[in-house]
Amino acid sequence: MTYSIRDVREDELASVLDLNEASTPAVNSVSLRQMQWFRKHAAYFRVATDGDDLGAFLIGMRPGTSYASENYAWFCRHYDDFGYIDRVAVAPHARRLGLATRLYDDFRATLATTVPVMTCEVNVVPPNESSMRFHHQRGFRQVGTQDTEGGAKRVALLEKKL
Repeated sequence: MTYSIRDVREDELASVLDLNEASTPAVNSVSLRQMQWFRKHAAYFRVATDGDDLGAFLIGMRPGTSYASENYAWFCRHYDDFGYIDRVAVAPHARRLGLATRLYDDFRATLATTVPVMTCEVNVVPPNESSMRFHHQRGFRQVGTQDTEGGAKRVALLEKKL
């Protein structure tokens, strides 16, 4: 399979939403309306596709949007500038093909050279050990923790200096 990375299209949002929902609790559940909001306001919303096959997606934010996320807000309070990875999901049939790495690299390439860090969070309650390994292997380090969803989740807040 040869996956290419490109901007998401409006007609793909339902499929992206399906992949997002299949990836919970590693990513938070969202509505189609939220996906439409991301397409309009996110600094980065790209998919990895092979023809009509959706292999993965990544949504990235920059500071200064009206995004109501506790984790995004944490980074806004602690950093002047950053590239925030809000969510990434890879379809089961496309795992271990390097799509997440390619999307992270592509997001990084879209950031201005003056952006000092890429940021994200990874669930520690419930644990997402594979995601934590992925991020540590790519040079991310933990800079904080935060309880979210009224204490139902705890996340590790991560940064990678650029």
